[in-house]
Order: sequence, then structure tokens, then C-alpha cells
Amino acid sequence: MNFVKRAGISLGARRSRTAVLLGIFAVICTLLLGGFLLQAATARQEADAQREIGVDVTVRAEELTAAQVDRLGGTGPVLRYNPLVPAAARAHGFAPLRSEVPRPGRQKRGGGAEDGPGLDVRGVRDSELLLPFSYGSQRITAGRGIRPGDAGREVAVVERRLAERNGLGVGDTVRVGPADGGRPLTLTVVGVFRDPAHDPSRWVPSRELPGNTLYVPVGTARELGADEVDEAVFRIGSPEQAAELHARAERIISASAFDFRVNDRAYRDQVRPIRRVGAFAGLIVWVVAAAGAVILGLIVMLQIRERRAELGVLLALGEKKWKLVGQHTVEVAAVALPAVALAALAGQAGAQQAGDAVLDRGRERPT
Repeated sequence: MNFVKRAGISLGARRSRTAVLLGIFAVICTLLLGGFLLQAATARQEADAQREIGVDVTVRAEELTAAQVDRLGGTGPVLRYNPLVPAAARAHGFAPLRSEVPRPGRQKRGGGAEDGPGLDVRGVRDSELLLPFSYGSQRITAGRGIRPGDAGREVAVVERRLAERNGLGVGDTVRVGPADGGRPLTLTVVGVFRDPAHDPSRWVPSRELPGNTLYVPVGTARELGADEVDEAVFRIGSPEQAAELHARAERIISASAFDFRVNDRAYRDQVRPIRRVGAFAGLIVWVVAAAGAVILGLIVMLQIRERRAELGVLLALGEKKWKLVGQHTVEVAAVALPAVALAALAGQAGAQQAGDAVLDRGRERPT
């Protein structure tokens, strides 16, 4: 008789044992597959954390230029970067906010013509990397922030109080000129942001009021008279890449000394739990694989011992040994393949729910 057919007859004659073996196979395969799926989920979550959260490195140096920042931002470990280029500017055709506290030595309120430029313009490349926006103290209430694609465009993001006083909204234009009285620029408002900071309790020039802040692209800030970069923020994938970025900064920045600060707290708060879940999933895989191999090996050995008489009869009838081995292989495969299919269905659904439940905390962002 063909050994494949004989394997089928043997499985049918031992339905109860076949069902038990199928159940054991299914449980082991489900646990293994679930562990692998959970490992894959943690790997994806960690990659998302590296891309979305990352590690922010702040670089400050005397006479730091936008060209140096662009060179450093184009290096391998940098995912995103943002220089901060401050400038003072004058408003043309709209009114900046004025301090409500009397100026020392004067009785009337406001600063009048001697109040200075009036506007605090900050040239940026990517406003999302600014610390107040990253941690949520400042947020966009209408429109959008400054993006890398705004380079070369004359756009601005204005503070809510300044926008309300002058009736400005997304799509409106404002005219802003250099502090020295040069030609004004016409900027299109692409966003409005809210700064929770209150006005100082003492008199300050208009430029120092938080409501008079404008964010513009770096090129626009330079047209308004900005020269040096106050600081630059570089987002990298992991803390381990900070050393590489520091070495590149030493070669690019000509200053003998510069301030290099790594802020990886948010990254570690998110990645550490994810890595612990991944390590736990890996441990599950190894334990289940070892225990499953031992259990299945014992079951097969016990079945062979119980069927010694059957095997002896078949050998006495002239059946070749390789056919007996083939029969047992077919029997095991006939049970294992359906078990793997069942495990694929159960493991996919179960691991997805378990992974979502375990990794939910990893999706929360620190504030």
C-alpha cells in the first residue's frame, strides 16, 4: 500500500489522538506567530518613534551662519533641522501691540515713535521643531506653520493677539520693513499661532511683547536685516547618532567652541517601553520554540513506541524503512499544516489586539 494512503488511514483510525496533536500544534504555532507579530509591531513602533519624535540636538555658536546650518543639516544622521534667525522689523499699514504699562518717566501710555521697530521677526525653516511648538506651549490655531517648502516665499505666521487687533486672517497680507527703514516686504499670512505668555507687568518695548512675534522663512528674515543664526535644532533618529553629528559639527562650524546640547528625554520615554515589549516578545518566541520542540518530540517518540508492533509487522512484510519514515513525516505534516493555518488566523487577530493594547502608551506623546 502506498505509504501516503496508509498515513491517511492511520490518522483516521486515531481521530482522538490526531485532534489532540492538532490542538497542541495549533497552540504552539499561535504563540510563536504571535510573538513574531508582536516583535514586528514593536519594530515598526520604534521606527515611527525615531521618525516622529527623534532626538533634538541644539547647536549654538558665535557667528553661526545659515550656510553652515544647511551643510550640517544635509548630513546623514539628520532627519529634519531648523535654524532660528532673529530680526527686528517695522510694521507698515498695521499697528503692533503696545505695552499697557506707562513708560518710566512718562505719564502717557504706549511708546509712540520712540518705541523701536515694534515687531520681533524670527526666521525659521521648520516651525514644528521650535521648542514651544514641540512641547505644545505654542500651537497653531488657524492655517499652518512655516515649512521647508516655504523657502524663497514671502509668508508669515502671526500671533493671535496681533491678528485680532488688526483683523488679520489666513490669506491676508501684511507689509513689514527692516528696522533701519529699508524697503518693506509684503508677506502673506499662512497661519495664526497662540502664545500663552502674558504681557510683562512692567513697561517693555513693543518688540518684546509676545503678541508682536512673527515667524517667517529664513530668507525673508535675512531680507529684513537678520545676519547670524541664534541657534539651530537638528532632529536625529537616536541618541547614538549624536556623536556622529558632533564630529560633523566640529568640521563644519569654524568657531573654536560651540554649545552642543542633546535632548533625548522624549525619545527615551517613548522608546524604552517599546524595546521592553520587543525583548519580552523575543523571550516568548524562544521559550515557546524550545518548549514546543521538546513537547512535540516527546509526543512523536511516544507514538512511535506505541506503534512498535505495527512497524515490526510492516518491516516483516517487506516494507522499506524509508517508507515508514515517510509515513510518519506525512502524518506529522498533515497535522502541522492545518495547525499553521489556524495559527495564522488566530495569531493575526490576537497579536494585533495584544500589540495595540501593549503599545498604546508608546503612541502617546510627552508634554
